[in-house]
Amino acid sequence: MAASTTKDGMSGAQTAKSPKKTKIQVDESELLTVPDGWKEPAFTRDDNPRGMLEESSFATLFPKYRDAYLKECWPLVEKALGETHIKASLDLIEGSMSVSTTKKTFDPYAIVKARDLIKLLARSVPFEQAVRILQDDVACDIIKIGTLVRNRERFVKRRQRLIGPKGSTLKALELLTNCYVMVQGNTVSALGPYNGLKEVRKVVMETMKNIHPIYNIKTLMIKQELSKDPDLRTQNWERFLPKFRHKNLSKRKEPKKKSVKKEYTPFPPSQPESKVDKELATGEFFLRESVKRRKKMEEIKVQQAEALSKKQEERNKAFIPPKEKPLMKKTAKAPTEQLDIAAIKDKVKKAKTKKLGAPPVIPLPPPSSTTDKKKKKKAKDKG
Repeated sequence: MAASTTKDGMSGAQTAKSPKKTKIQVDESELLTVPDGWKEPAFTRDDNPRGMLEESSFATLFPKYRDAYLKECWPLVEKALGETHIKASLDLIEGSMSVSTTKKTFDPYAIVKARDLIKLLARSVPFEQAVRILQDDVACDIIKIGTLVRNRERFVKRRQRLIGPKGSTLKALELLTNCYVMVQGNTVSALGPYNGLKEVRKVVMETMKNIHPIYNIKTLMIKQELSKDPDLRTQNWERFLPKFRHKNLSKRKEPKKKSVKKEYTPFPPSQPESKVDKELATGEFFLRESVKRRKKMEEIKVQQAEALSKKQEERNKAFIPPKEKPLMKKTAKAPTEQLDIAAIKDKVKKAKTKKLGAPPVIPLPPPSSTTDKKKKKKAKDKG
């Protein structure tokens, strides 16, 4: 009984101490959104005072044309990596760079950042940009584009399309994503924040799939403007973003004769009837040999008779006279009108009197008979 009382007493004390839990309603959007200006605290030696247990190392090769630049900037690389206690070595004979941890290294992720640094330097990224990878909020992405397009000429055109005239497309992409982008050979190296790297990869991959980068740049510009508005942050942006349709300019010509596929049947096709089967069906199989021969001969004679009749018809065609065309009836010619010789002579005389370019001569009226008589009378009186 005493034991039970102690247990009850303990349970009562526990219930008295436990406070009442109050439910606080918090929006999921507030929990998911990172407050403006917040930065993750830096990793210091106090977080890992004992250091690393094992040594880690990475190495990468670089092309021959990078020898002079790497030899010149290698002291700066060693100085930058020395702050995180990472050892770096350059081998110009083999053409390789390697990084490894030391006993003093306390940041376990520093070796991964050093690996990315030597990768970027090998891909022709300048040291001033590549050293930014050592920051916590900066990452890198090396996109391989060499195997995305088979035709070499087409690959060069699409890669140039990504760069743009005088690098304008690449510059616009850098401003919208806050990333440094370097197109070199068969790779595209990008350096910047995680969200920007995601957009850069999307643009590069779609450009190599023959989608012009200007479409993606347009959507990024709209997204940037929408993100500035606090009311639209939590809303869906699909109604604001442009929808681009693919235009298939060259359509495949359909064949004139379309072959219709037969319905699939699991059973094989039926075998064709043999000669014996046909004879059994007609009853010829049970006839005697002499009767069969006679029947065959009759069939041959019928065929010969048909062939002879056709040949005879073709021969007789040569003796059939062709149809004569009907003769055309001669039409009686209309009687020619008699020529007026006097009228023609008058026309010729008039033509001779006329001069070229002269106005038409108005013919004088014929003298009347009364005026002639008067003139004759005057002449007699004078005489």
